[in-house]
Order: sequence, then structure tokens, then C-alpha cells
Amino acid sequence: MTTIGAIDIGGTKIAVGMVDDNGRVLSRMECPSSVAEAYGNGLAIVASMLRTAMRTAGVSIAGIGIGSTGPVYPFTGRFGDLDFLPQWSGESLVDDLTREFHVPVALENDADAAALAEVSWGAGRSKSRLIYVTIGTGIGGGIILDGQLYRGVDGAHPEIGHQVIDVNGPPCSCGFYGCWESLAAGPAMTKWIESQAEYAGSEELTAKRICELALGGDALALRGVERETFYLGLGLANLVNLFTPDAVILSDSVMRSANLFLDGIREVMRKGCRFVSLEKVELTLASLGEDANLIGAARTWHYRFAQDARHACQ
Repeated sequence: MTTIGAIDIGGTKIAVGMVDDNGRVLSRMECPSSVAEAYGNGLAIVASMLRTAMRTAGVSIAGIGIGSTGPVYPFTGRFGDLDFLPQWSGESLVDDLTREFHVPVALENDADAAALAEVSWGAGRSKSRLIYVTIGTGIGGGIILDGQLYRGVDGAHPEIGHQVIDVNGPPCSCGFYGCWESLAAGPAMTKWIESQAEYAGSEELTAKRICELALGGDALALRGVERETFYLGLGLANLVNLFTPDAVILSDSVMRSANLFLDGIREVMRKGCRFVSLEKVELTLASLGEDANLIGAARTWHYRFAQDARHACQ
């Protein structure tokens, strides 16, 4: 049995765990990202959590996999400009952990890592062409084509959340207007509701709260859900038209209320995918739960280093 040390680096927390070669999390722990702002301190914290997780699970590790939000460079092992951990930018956790633990270390974008996990151990198992989409505070994803993780030029990660849906739409964090993320991520739901004349502003509003209100029959919240459904369906239709995958897997916080959206999303996709075999594209939810990114971090190691790497996604 191969055990991999897994590290998930996100905007609010860093999670560390031990994952076996069936995708089971044997132990896990986490800390706020804010306590690791200085890179040297962060490296020490991550190394300490790895050792604690190893002792807790009673295992040694064959390698370490890292999944991280933000721009990363998988083949050099370095971080790009991380807004949430700016002092980590340009550093190589891969090199430093290799020296510390004397095992091979792999790094991927966290959405790519989760896509690898779902296609190997989750809802996308047996699918050779898959698009994994996260819909939460932002919109991101990973693409698997013919069993392999799709990379762009220089190993770049596709930013599916920044496809332009409406050039006259709201400003996006990337500097453009009307990106999918600016129209359909969780904060976009909140901003739209707050912009409506009938919004009373009597409570703190989140996408989760909007969904709760919609389930209770609130008229404005239901309109917000209808708008969200349309834009989610539109962006997904674009992806299906471009890549014609076997499956589209949806995840993250907005999809915790998937029952509000899925039927409407499918209807929008039917209207927008007239020239592809949409009936053969499975639209489903991610199956690996809260630990998907951690499991994905471990899977990046298998994908990069395991003897069966050529068939890692099959």
C-alpha cells in the first residue's frame, strides 16, 4: 500500500493529510493560511503537520502531492503571484519538501488536482474526457482529455471562469468585464440581489443564505437563483460545445444547493448545445466531499510519478 502526504493550500486554510492509493484519507489536520504568511514559517508549519499526520496514521510516505489555489508552475514547482500568500510567490515548496523528506514531490493547481482525483477515484471514474468545475467564491476547473490532464502553453492552467459571457457585464477581478466568474460565482449572486430595488438589506447576505431563502419561497431569492441557473448553464454549454466531454462534474459551495439549479442548468445547456451530442454528456456532482482537494493533491503525485502514470486517469 502506497501512502502519500497531501497538502491543500487555499485562500483561508492549509490542510495536510495522509492518503492511501485507494484515495482514502487516513489522517488530516489544518491551519489558517494567515498563520503561514511568511514563507519560512509556512514551510516549518507544513513540515510539522506532515510529520504529525504521519504519526497519527502510523505510516511512512512514498511521496508528497501539493494542490494550491492561484497560479502555480507544475514543472518548476514554484508558486506564481499568490494574492493570499504574497510572500510565497516565487518560492518552491517542492524543492524544500524534497530536501526535508527525501521523497519526490509534485505540485498542481488545486482544481486540476481535484479533477485528477474525481476521474481516478470519484464520480468521473472510467471517463476519459471530463471537465471538473468549481463554483464557489470563484469559478475554476480542470480538464481531462483522453485520460490526460490538459495543459496549455508552458504548462498553463486553463482559466475557465474567465471566459467572457457578457462583454457589457459586471467588472471581474481579472480586469475585464462580464467573465463567467463575475456573473455566476457565489459573490455574483450576492451582488445582484443587493443591487435590486426591493432588497431590504436587513441581514448579511451570502450565496448560501440566498439559496435558503429561495427554498423558503422568497421571490427575490428565487429570481436570483433563476439568474444564477441561466449563467451557469450558459458557461457550461460553452465548455461542452468546445470540448464535447463524456462528463461535467460540478463542485464547491454553490453546488451544495444543487437541487435548486441542476434541472434549469440542463435546460439551458440543451438550448445552447444543439450541434453536439449533449444527451451523451453526463452532468453530475463531485463525489469526494470536503476532502476532494486533499485527495486530489495526493493524486497529483500518482499522476506524475507512479509506474502506471500513463494510465493514471483511466
